[in-house]
Amino acid sequence: MLVFEIVIALLLGGALLAALSRRIGTPYPALVAFAGAVLALVPGTPELVLDPELALTLFVAPVLLDAAFDASPRDLRANWRPVVGLALGAVVLTVIAVAVAVHWLVPDMPWAAAIALGAIVAPPDAAAATAVLKQLRPPHRLLVILEGESLFNDASALLIYRLALGAVAAGGILGWSALPMLLIVTVGSVVLGYVLARVTLAVNRFIEDVSTAVIVQFGSTFAVWILAERLHLSGILTTVVYAMTASRIAALVTPARIRIPAYAVWEVAVFVLNVLAFILVGFQLKSIVARLDRPTWLEYAGIAAVVTGVAILARIVWVMGVAALGRWRERRTSAKTPGSAHAVALSPRAAMLVGWCGMRGIVTLAAALALPTGGEASPPFPYRDLILFTSFAVVLGTLVLQGMTLRPLMTRLKLDDDGAVDHEVRLARVQTLRAALDATDASPGTEMAALVRRRYELQLQRAKQLLEGRAEAPAEARPGGAAAPWGPPSADADMVRTAMAAERRRLLELRANGTIGDAAFQQVEQELDWAELDLQQILRAEAAEH
Repeated sequence: MLVFEIVIALLLGGALLAALSRRIGTPYPALVAFAGAVLALVPGTPELVLDPELALTLFVAPVLLDAAFDASPRDLRANWRPVVGLALGAVVLTVIAVAVAVHWLVPDMPWAAAIALGAIVAPPDAAAATAVLKQLRPPHRLLVILEGESLFNDASALLIYRLALGAVAAGGILGWSALPMLLIVTVGSVVLGYVLARVTLAVNRFIEDVSTAVIVQFGSTFAVWILAERLHLSGILTTVVYAMTASRIAALVTPARIRIPAYAVWEVAVFVLNVLAFILVGFQLKSIVARLDRPTWLEYAGIAAVVTGVAILARIVWVMGVAALGRWRERRTSAKTPGSAHAVALSPRAAMLVGWCGMRGIVTLAAALALPTGGEASPPFPYRDLILFTSFAVVLGTLVLQGMTLRPLMTRLKLDDDGAVDHEVRLARVQTLRAALDATDASPGTEMAALVRRRYELQLQRAKQLLEGRAEAPAEARPGGAAAPWGPPSADADMVRTAMAAERRRLLELRANGTIGDAAFQQVEQELDWAELDLQQILRAEAAEH
């Protein structure tokens, strides 16, 4: 009961800290990390040990799916070079640098354990960075790179992590013999994620109850992860492919009355899981701190400080170095063939910002918690206490040092929003309203039909003015107030539904042919969802009156 009371109190505290973080412009995980650290020092708090096999499934699977569902394949393809460079090159460099540093500081630590620590602290958590950056509206490309990196750096880091754990169990380091296994795991994970997404959404077509739909979504998420792990595939990669495939189909099979509450539930669930991860690490650290004498405590603190510095510097070196090399290649290509170069390399200011967005988060915490604790049949993971202590120190250090300085750095670099998403949103509004107007032209020429067509004509006129920059954006969700309650639609409800269906079809076409990305798609889709719910509410009210 005491543990339950503490968790509830800290969830409420986490909500207050999140509200405070939005006011002061810092990532809320930074403040929650402080709360987790304080737990390790507060007398009387209980000691909890989480089942290692549960940690990654519970904390990573839903958070990763939520991020992957919103990813834009079009934008990822356009920025695949920096995304792949960060997800593979930066991760590998960080793993190597951290492993060498910690093995130099602790010569008795097996190389496999040192590599495991490097893999644990290698993947940054883009959610912490983008939570701040979205408030400051940087160029959309930087957000795409950071969010895309966060999807795939987890997979690459945790693959190395799994190999390191296997090497510890085998008593050595796996070499080139691991490459065929990595290939099988990668291909198998992609195929499994795609197939499971198709199967799950085929089932979801028949679910009409909101609560049942949300439960099935969460249950499917955990089932996908568990099945991948049971088949010795990558839970991370399978979940990413599953989510990105599902996002392309969900718009066709999920009605608005399910999608809107489901999104709200997922947002809350991701927040709760982040808070709980920091709380549980605090509980874990309490038992570690209690076992440390002063010399060992100082030794651990020194190692943690070095690892934090190495992890930060390795990312900055990679990003700045690759960006500089890319700009040099662009200049060289442009000099040989004028007009042939493409601006794919990051500018110095953009590279500086991306390099500084290296805050670690829930994946690092979950991977550290997932280290084997040992038992009667097996010993604990070598230097588990040191690795867990260091991992939390890296998370806390990066969140504080980088997270709390991100806003002033962004302001100083003056990387302003390029307006790409806003332009695509306005274009999508024009195109969808035009499709709706075309759909109403086929309706009978009643007086009510004429009123509905006139409404769409006014909305389309307003949307064109916004697209061409001849008007300012209104306060409501859509130009002309399309998301506001309709006039008296009951006499022509079928006509309105036909127009809305035409809007959705056109919106899907715009995303499919690459005219708009997923960020613009989701914004306009949400506006259409609210308009549809408004219509349904009015029709229900009128039916109740009669």
